[in-house]
This record gives sequence, C-alpha cells and structure tokens, in this order.
Amino acid sequence: MPEIPPPSRRPSRRTFLAATAATAAAAGGAPLLSACSSGGGGGRKEGTTTRKEAAKLLPAHEAARVVEPDIPSENGSRPGFTGKALPYGELPASVPEKLGRGGTVTITSPLWGTPPEKDCAYYRAVDAAIGVQVAWQTQDGNTYGEKLGAVLASSGIPDMVVIPSWEMQGRIRSAIDSRFADLGPYLSGERVRKYPNLAAVPTEAWRMSIFGGKLRGLPLPSGAVDIIIPYYRQDVFEAKGWEPPTSAREFMDLAREITAPKAKVWACEDMKWTAFNVFGVLPEKPYCWERRGDRLVHRVETDAYLEALEWTRKLYAAGVVHPDAMAVRGDAGTRFTAGQSLITNDGNAKWYGWTFEQSGQNPDFRVQGMDIFGHDGGDPRLYFANPAGIWAFISAKASKEKVGECLAIANFAAAPYGTRENRLVRYGVEGTHHTIEDGVPTKTEQGVAEVQDTYFFTAGAEAVAAFPDHPRVVRDWCAWQRRMGAFMTEPLLYGMQVREPNRWANLTDQFEDLEDDVVRGRRPIADMRRAVEDWRGAGGDELRDWYRELIDEVGESAA
Repeated sequence: MPEIPPPSRRPSRRTFLAATAATAAAAGGAPLLSACSSGGGGGRKEGTTTRKEAAKLLPAHEAARVVEPDIPSENGSRPGFTGKALPYGELPASVPEKLGRGGTVTITSPLWGTPPEKDCAYYRAVDAAIGVQVAWQTQDGNTYGEKLGAVLASSGIPDMVVIPSWEMQGRIRSAIDSRFADLGPYLSGERVRKYPNLAAVPTEAWRMSIFGGKLRGLPLPSGAVDIIIPYYRQDVFEAKGWEPPTSAREFMDLAREITAPKAKVWACEDMKWTAFNVFGVLPEKPYCWERRGDRLVHRVETDAYLEALEWTRKLYAAGVVHPDAMAVRGDAGTRFTAGQSLITNDGNAKWYGWTFEQSGQNPDFRVQGMDIFGHDGGDPRLYFANPAGIWAFISAKASKEKVGECLAIANFAAAPYGTRENRLVRYGVEGTHHTIEDGVPTKTEQGVAEVQDTYFFTAGAEAVAAFPDHPRVVRDWCAWQRRMGAFMTEPLLYGMQVREPNRWANLTDQFEDLEDDVVRGRRPIADMRRAVEDWRGAGGDELRDWYRELIDEVGESAA
C-alpha cells in the first residue's frame, strides 16, 4: 500500500503510558526553561527550547519535490498524487551517489507484522543501494514500549533506535537526552546540504526533533490535518438517501433512524474521539492548556470535555452504538466494512486500507470522511496535528563515521514520492518484490513477506497522499483535509517538545479508563468531576503554575 502512514491501530493511551509509568522517578525543583537548561547534579532537563535557541539548531530547508502533486496542499492538507506510477527505470534518483561507506549499523525498531529473514533479498537490495549493511533488531510494535526500557538501559545500545511519541514516558523519555547523539554538528544550518533529502524534511518536523536542547531526532513527518476521521459508509448512505449530519442533535436523530437491531445494523461505533473534535476539546499533553484571562485551564477542566463525554454517553444509552463496542470486543473496522455499523472513527490510513481491502469483494464499497461539525451546528474548533510523531535516534557512543552511516540510511529513507529510492524502500526490487500493473505497484508474494516498514521509520519525506490504484481516495481524502484545515488552529506550545517534571508525568493516566467507563454508563459523570478535583489536588494546580511560567518564558508556540 503506497504512502500509508504508520499503523493507526496503536495501544490505548492507558496501555502505552502504563508501559513506563512504574519506572517514572520523582523529581523536584523549579522548571528549567531557557533552552532546556540543565539542572541539578543529575543533569535532568525539563521544559522546552525557546524559539531563538531552536533557530540555531534547525537544518536549512530546501524543498526537493521531484514530482509536482496533482492536488496542491491547502490549509495544511497533504499534497495529492493521483497519476499512474512509472516503472523503476523511468523514475528519477534523489541520491545520485552512495553516501554509505560500507559499514554496519544496528537498528532497533517496531514492526507490526512477521519479521522477514535477516538476509532476505529486500534487505540486501536496500543495503546495497545505500552502501550500508543494516542489522535489524525489530520488536513487536504492540509491546514495543516494554522492550525499549531494557534496550535503553543496556550497555550495548544499538546504533539507531526508533521511538514513537506514544512510548516517550518515564525513563524512556529521560534516556533520550543521555543516550542519544547531538546531530546539530551534522545537520544544523547549512550542514544538512550533504543530505538533500533530509534538507527537504519540513522545518516543523525538525523543530519537534529537538530534545533536551539538542537536535537529536530524525523525524517521520506527519500531515498537519492528520487527525482522527469520522468515517461513514457513503455507498449505504446514498442508497438510503441519508445525508451526513451537521450538528450533534442531527447525529443523534440520524443514528436512531439508522439503527435496526433486528437486521443487525447499528448506527455507529464508539465515537468518543470524534466527540472531542465536535465539542472543540483541547488536544492531549503537552498541548492541553488554553488561556482564560490570566489563568491556564487544562482540557479536563473545560465544559467542552464533559459535554463531549455526556454526548457520547447518550449515544450508548440510546442503543445506537454497536453492542460489541459497548462490551469492548471484536474489531470496529470489521463491523464497519461488513455493514453492521455505518459510522466509525479511526486514523487516516484506514481510508485507503478499507478501500483496498473491499475492492475485490465489494466493488460498490465507498467510505467517506464526515465533515466535523460544531456541536451546535456552527463551525468546528479543531487543532493541527503534531508535525512529527516517530523519530529515529543515533547512539551517543557512535563514532563520527558511524553517525555518517546512520545519516546515509536516513537520507535514503527520506526520499520523496516519485523517486527510485522511495520505490525501493516501499516496494523492494521490481520483478522480485513487486510488478507494475496498469501503473500500480503490486507486491508479489515475496514482496508481501519481505517488504515491511523498517527503513521507513528511520526518517521520512513530506507526508503525501498517493494511491495510483485508488485515485478517488486521494481526491476525497485531500478534499476532506482542505475543508477541515480551514477550521484548524494551533494550541499553546504547538510544535514544541515539552518535557514535564517526572513527578507529574503520569498525573492524567487515570482519565482514559474513566472516560470509557463514563461514556458506557458504568460510572456517573459526577465521578469525572471528582477525578478532576482530585487531579488538581494531586499536582494539577502546581503543574498549571509550571506551564504558565514556561509559556511566559518561551512563548506560546514554535511559530
């Protein structure tokens, strides 16, 4: 599947925070603000990097789009490519000469799938093209956080380690500053010109790659409008004459009309994440604060947060949510594609994924993104997605030569859409791992087994939408992003890496489980109000003061 973002099926907030919560160390002292200054004998770094200091660290940007998009970016949407794919031999090269010098690099990364053989043809081909031999140490992506702690605590840390944002808690977050190299001497300013594909990485993604006052991460950029999408079965809606709702009340009315338990059809799956967008709830930390006069207010303290939960609770109480969602069993996507539920919400990768999956068995299947509405029927209040969410880091023990080999891998992996390097990384060798059928790269049986997202996680180009086999998905998805992007704004501290003091790092861990219990009617909404009061007393008010001081010092956003 071309140009698909990382898997959207991630652990719940509770799961990925719990992996490291038990190891979070208590810390004291005042916030350390300016340029993440070191504090205390342990050298712990808290806060974020000021815009002035970040400007000194960022690589110089030079766009390197080889193929102009058919659908330009607008309001932060992804550029879209709808044309047929060219054979490998007709593609331009973005890395005209090998930057690798024949060394070996060990890489630990997550993998959602069955690991290929270590000496498979795909690894051999990509390594030969880069000029570096990679020794992959892939780990099950579903339990990756449990493995990372041990990896980072060992004396033999790999040369490169991939860390998703949802695993950056407790000691894993602390280890980034001490265990990984400062890449500024190799990439800051004009130094990045040696690696043209890295120079083309969006500046916003590089800004989020500053950890502990140093440029440490190699980012996999995200799209600015890559938010949770409320999907609906457009084919069924059109057949039934239903129109997508434009307010919370219309949604409920339509949901009641759709639901037919005797026919085993329910209106929707759990819609909590869409409810947060419909009611304009702030994002999760660290972008979870808003100014109200001289005071900062956390997302869980807002009326919008409680109203979103109450609306979702009413959907469950009305019986319009699939009963398996109530029981938290089975797969929502499977029910959605089978027509048992007609509205769901999930990551953007599902738009293509479901279409591809259903194209051979249900040619009339069509999924569409429902425009997010304000709960009262007005314009929604939405927030831009993080510019990056997965990074590769290089060991602080790596020699200058080893760092060069790692950057050669990252530069190759960051090749833009429409280049030879991008095709090789995403599809392997033409004729062995894929064929070109009617302008569509199609993996062979060997390609399915060997070509998986490994090199892909070491760095990435600008996020695009490119599906030559389903151009309609590109047009629909880009159009949805353009419409939703018009209502997006930046939350406080947007685009900054913020490290909270460890004593507060797990302060909101309780809320996800409680949210799920409240919306399903297992706990009263009053329990959420009490939880917010408990949060304030357990450190929330102190955390508020820490963030207020931080924002006063460094500014409201990275822009």
